[in-house]
Amino acid sequence: MTPARDHDGYADLRSYAALGDGDTVALVAEDGSVDWYPVPYLDSRPVFARLLDAPAGGAVELCPVGDFTTERTYVPGTNVLSTVFTTAQGRVRVTDSIDTGIAGRLPWGELARRVEGLDGQVAMRWVVAPGTGLGRYQPWCDRTEHGPVLRVGAVNIGVRTADAGELEVDHRSIGGRFVTSAGSRHLVAVVSTENEPLPLPDSDVVDANIDRTIDRWMQWSSLLHYDGPWADEVIRSALALKLLQNRSGAIAAAATTSVPENPNGGKNWDYRFAWVRDAAYTLHALIRLGDREEVHAAMSWLLRVVREQGADAEVFTRLDGGKPDDEQQLDVPGWRGIGPVVEGNRAAGQLQLGIYGDLFEIVTLYSSEGYVLDIATARLLVRIADHTCDVWQQPDHGIWELLEREHYTNSKMSCWHALDRAVRLAEVGQIPGSVDRWRRERDLIREWIEENCWSDERGCYTAYPGTDRLDASVLLGAVGGYDRGPRMRATCDALRQELGRGPLLYRFSGAEKEEGTFVACAFWMVAALAETGRTDDATTLMGELVPLANDVGLFAEMIAEDGTFRGNLPQGLSHLALMTAALTLIEKY
Repeated sequence: MTPARDHDGYADLRSYAALGDGDTVALVAEDGSVDWYPVPYLDSRPVFARLLDAPAGGAVELCPVGDFTTERTYVPGTNVLSTVFTTAQGRVRVTDSIDTGIAGRLPWGELARRVEGLDGQVAMRWVVAPGTGLGRYQPWCDRTEHGPVLRVGAVNIGVRTADAGELEVDHRSIGGRFVTSAGSRHLVAVVSTENEPLPLPDSDVVDANIDRTIDRWMQWSSLLHYDGPWADEVIRSALALKLLQNRSGAIAAAATTSVPENPNGGKNWDYRFAWVRDAAYTLHALIRLGDREEVHAAMSWLLRVVREQGADAEVFTRLDGGKPDDEQQLDVPGWRGIGPVVEGNRAAGQLQLGIYGDLFEIVTLYSSEGYVLDIATARLLVRIADHTCDVWQQPDHGIWELLEREHYTNSKMSCWHALDRAVRLAEVGQIPGSVDRWRRERDLIREWIEENCWSDERGCYTAYPGTDRLDASVLLGAVGGYDRGPRMRATCDALRQELGRGPLLYRFSGAEKEEGTFVACAFWMVAALAETGRTDDATTLMGELVPLANDVGLFAEMIAEDGTFRGNLPQGLSHLALMTAALTLIEKY
């Protein structure tokens, strides 16, 4: 049967596949509707946003007329989607791509949808209907001498077709109908610009760009080196992360804003920013997969941003490196009416000590792969190491960006990690600095953690001193090398007992009351089990987690106990944690 939407027109979150070109990401539902497509950039106001505003958000629809079923997959090694629609009358294949050109990324947006008749005759319908940009604009159709152009604020949208029927144009949309037959070929493409003239390429050029885009993705993914279990899932995760990396090297946490974590509302965040943490984890994974070009681009971006901000760096930035905007609520309903819909992020300006460990870990790994640090970067790292010595005793907001400041165990472990790696860098001559001070403070941090963050009563590390609450982020202490012995093994057991739901894991004690399980935490558990000598347990858990992705291998931020997705998607941290788990396991075999 035709993939279901609820009575308000919202699709299930599991139904979304992602397309992208390094500037933006589009989400395609199982029924063939593009429900999320910001142009020209990932953090632009989305002109197609049915995902969060079914009545007025807009979409690019393409599907058979009448009932149908679908079967989807990515073209192997690419972020180009292939969907086979089956009806009582026949079958068609739709290939969806955000295109690149001869010289790389195109200077305009090009969402191309190729339709191929496989057998029988299938009546198809399509419509390009932009929305209000989350309540900001009223789209309208401008009938130019070169054909109809849709205008949404400063965004211009043209439609290019081949054998897709006579255009049906109204005051705010363009559509059409056609019938496929065995061997027939058709095209519907959406081209776009913002505050620039709009090119209208020939349909045969657009069609050729689809093949060119497939070739480029295949070329990129073929350079990744991974020879171990779950290879398809690891490469798919790398491709998902590549969608979130823009041309400057910045890596967005996710492709969306305001997809709810709590079905009752109130926990909707904008993740279209670049977190130092996510950049560090991404670089860690890509280095291990051998992607030197992307590693250098992302590393250069990360160090440039940190250098501009100084030792007291922001936890995250805009994708262009600027200061994040304050959070504001928008007057649109949200996915399935669950608000609020927000732009900006309230965590801007928080103290999160974890970024220091993240930064030093990736620089250490980066330099160990044959990269030589420049003098300015070396001096910057010295200042950050000294700053870590000064601030590690302060309470912070922690990795989860909570409103309450505490002496979070994970944050202290990360400060230990930062100074341990700073000492290593100094010992191999990559940075100068006060190495004796760094060693002394590193050891003091360990003494403080073992005295204050370990609970004899609970037999594990707790979330922070004086509490019996648990926090799954402590698992990163095993991944980073702080503790891989009996105490961390006992903590793994305690976390699985209290926070575990089958193979999945909640973030912290009490989280089950307000959100789903956190996908990354479950994969961190895999890595922690492996690092603490329980490879068989880790392998079993990995085998249970990997199938929980959707039909095209993507993960959201969270999974509810009933298996539904929650939170923004695709979520970079979820895929990073999967890669970390797989790469850790392969090292243990």
